[in-house]
Amino acid sequence: MPQKSSIPVNPMQTESGTGVFIQKITPKDFHLYEQPGQFSSIKEAHRDEYHLFFLQEKGSTTIEIDFKQHVIKPLSVIFIHQHQVHRILDVKNAVVNIWAISNENLNSGYLKLLSDLTPAEPLTLKQETFSVISEAVSLCLKLSERKEEKLYPSLFTGSCATLTGLVISQYLVHSKPLDKLSRFELLTRSFKLALEQHFIKDKRPACYARKLNISVPYLNECVKNTTGFPVSYHIQQRIILEAKRLLYHSNKSVKEIAAELGYEDYAYFSRLFNKTTGMSALTFRNKNRD
Repeated sequence: MPQKSSIPVNPMQTESGTGVFIQKITPKDFHLYEQPGQFSSIKEAHRDEYHLFFLQEKGSTTIEIDFKQHVIKPLSVIFIHQHQVHRILDVKNAVVNIWAISNENLNSGYLKLLSDLTPAEPLTLKQETFSVISEAVSLCLKLSERKEEKLYPSLFTGSCATLTGLVISQYLVHSKPLDKLSRFELLTRSFKLALEQHFIKDKRPACYARKLNISVPYLNECVKNTTGFPVSYHIQQRIILEAKRLLYHSNKSVKEIAAELGYEDYAYFSRLFNKTTGMSALTFRNKNRD
């Protein structure tokens, strides 16, 4: 695997300039994976500027997301968040609809729900639900070609936002409703959202307790009761995940990675990585690149 100085971030590139992209890809299209061009960048590990969705109609697509492989089978959908590092590993007789949508084209409610869903597992849909979402995809594909429409940008982006909402809705069906969550569960969700935004700067439980206007012991009680692990465990795991991403997908030194993650004390970071993973950072890098 060619290594880079940092994890690549694929930009939103659309002719329409709408911040939305949608395409149906069939087996005849996937030969492009073997050639430099449109699809070559998604075979290499990367992040995206946008939210990415796969709706699998036929065949299978194997995707690696943060070191975990997912085989996406027919009548399934998966959502990949902007910060997740991913790549396409394999495609077999696949017919798949892919769409990408930027933050600007989603309302704040949808954005919060997408943050809550991360990381998302592949979701197998019932035939009726799959048909409804497929019809929404077809409408989006048709509207994407009608650039002569006076209201083209709003029609196209609005239809894709609705499509995204349909997928979010299905994920919510398989999760516990907000009004059924206990106070412990609600505070744990809030903590995890704050952690995702601030883990590089804020590494102590007290930082998150202050943000949530509660005491450290109470935050620990909520998080441990809900997840089985204390706040410090989740903070460390989030930091180590980012370290693993950089170790595997970039050629930055361990010292550079430590600094990027907010550790001036390189030795302390090395001890933390070793304690958390059971191996040194260099051992992890060498083991996973072999």
